[in-house]
Order: sequence, then structure tokens, then C-alpha cells
Amino acid sequence: MKIYLIRHGETDWNREGRIQGQEDIPLNENGRRAARQTALALDSVPFQAVYSSDLCRASMTAKIVAADREIPMVCSKDMREIGFGDQEGRFIARIKDDPQDPIHNFFLHPDRYIPPKTAESFDSLYSRSDRFLREVILPLEGKYDTVLLVAHGAWNRSVVNPLAGVDRAHFWEIPMENCAVSILDCKNGRLELEERSRVFS
Repeated sequence: MKIYLIRHGETDWNREGRIQGQEDIPLNENGRRAARQTALALDSVPFQAVYSSDLCRASMTAKIVAADREIPMVCSKDMREIGFGDQEGRFIARIKDDPQDPIHNFFLHPDRYIPPKTAESFDSLYSRSDRFLREVILPLEGKYDTVLLVAHGAWNRSVVNPLAGVDRAHFWEIPMENCAVSILDCKNGRLELEERSRVFS
């Protein structure tokens, strides 16, 4: 079973360099355009099912990429981006410039990141993405040949990084631009990484 894992298209907060986390920010026009280009590039891929984060920037991307295929789409909270609580909406550049900022290590030293009270930990992110794959996606092998997943930058890396042998300290090593596509292969209940990340826009 082939799994196409896609990051959502651009939002205004992406463009402005703000932390989105689980804020429900819609795609902007550039995000919709990139999703349409990705849809064209994947037009020949015979998707049979679509799973998306329930945040609208992901579900909008999923609908565009799925195009006119008459296939079911399931939206899941387990596919949401890592949460930052009351830190969401802040400018990333300012956070990176301040070593005392509570979110600073998330971007520059992820292996040392200790989330503030209202934020989610990397352990929680990895746990829920792993649970989602084990409980929802892996059982689809034998039922579907090709599945589309649309989620978020950190969530997608929590799936791709372990398969690529990338540890927590190098969490950001693999580029994951908006609408980046990663391809996974599922055989006998095990996932392998076929392609790390490609952008068609």
C-alpha cells in the first residue's frame, strides 16, 4: 500500500512567520494555488481513501488534491499539528532570537524542548501520530492500494523522521515546505520511506 503524506498549503500565518499550532487558519490564495498544482502533479495517482487533520488548512488541501475523485475523506484530531496553547500566533523570528523564550528550543534545539504549561510535548506528538498510523492506517493494507494523508509540518516529520533515521535533535533536518509530498510504502504491516519530501508547486 502506498501512502502519500502531504503538508497543507500556505496560510497567511505561514507567510507572516507566525506559530499556528492548532489555531484553525485557512489557506490563502497561494496555498490554494499550490494545492491545485499538487493535485495536477498527482492526477494519475489512484487514491482510494483520504485522511486529513480536522484543521481547515489541511482539510481544504486534501479536498483540492483529491479533486473530483469520489472517495471518502475522514478528518481526525489525531492528525492535528503539535499544539502551543497560548503561544500560538507569535512571530517565529522573535522566538528564535531570544534564547530565554519558552518556545526557543522547539525550533533550534528540539531535543532540549520543554513545552510551557499550555503547549504539547514532542513525546505527545509522536505518540498520537504513531497511534493513528497503527490503529487507522496500517489496518487498511489489503483493503486499499493507495491512500492520501494531509497534515502539518511537525506532524508529518513525526512520521517521516523515524523512518528516515532522523533523531529528535535533528527534527527539522528534512525540508517540509507547504504542499510537500512524502511517499511511504506499507508492506506486511511495516512502513518504509520511499521518498522524503518533494514540492510540485
